[in-house]
Amino acid sequence: MNPLRRASPVLAALSLAVLLAAAPAPARAALTLDPAPAWRHAETLADLVAVLDAWLDARSGYPARATPPRVEIVDRQAAALRPGTAARMGQTTRGLYDPDSATITLVAPWSPDDARDVSVLLHELVHHRQQGARHWYCPGQQEPDAYRLQADWLAERGLTIPVNRIAVVLEAGCTRRDIHPD
Repeated sequence: MNPLRRASPVLAALSLAVLLAAAPAPARAALTLDPAPAWRHAETLADLVAVLDAWLDARSGYPARATPPRVEIVDRQAAALRPGTAARMGQTTRGLYDPDSATITLVAPWSPDDARDVSVLLHELVHHRQQGARHWYCPGQQEPDAYRLQADWLAERGLTIPVNRIAVVLEAGCTRRDIHPD
C-alpha cells in the first residue's frame, strides 16, 4: 500500500511541498493543484452537473435554469448525424447542446475523470444557461462566452484548451458563409 495513503493529510501536503521545492522550476510550473476538486468526487453525472452549475453560478453571470439539462453520451457516428456539429469549422465535435429538448450530448470517449472532458460538459452547460438569458441572432453568438468560461475553468486547473479563436469570432458574427452572388 502507498505509504502516503496511510499518512495524515498534513504529512501528505508537507511531503508534496518538499517535493515541489526540490523540483526544477519548469516542473513546479507544470504542476498545479486543483483549487476546487469537488468535480472529481461526483458519483453521478447529475452530481457533476450540480458541481459545475455551482461554479457557473459564481462566475458566469448567466442564471441557472429551473430544470437541469438531460445529458447523454453517444458515439462519434451518432454525433456526426446530428445538426450543429462543429465539422463545418474543421473541428472534432466533443459536445452539443439542443435547446429544443434541453439536451447535452457528449461524444464518446468521454470521461468524468478527465478535466478536459469535464470542461466540454461545462461548455454545454453554459449554452443551457444562455437559453432565454437574452436574444441571440444566431447560435454562434453564444460561443465566445462558452469558450471563455471553459478556458477559465481549465486555467484554474493549470490546463488550456486549443481553440481556433478566429473561427469562434467568425461564427459569432452570424454572417452567411456563401457570399457569392447568385
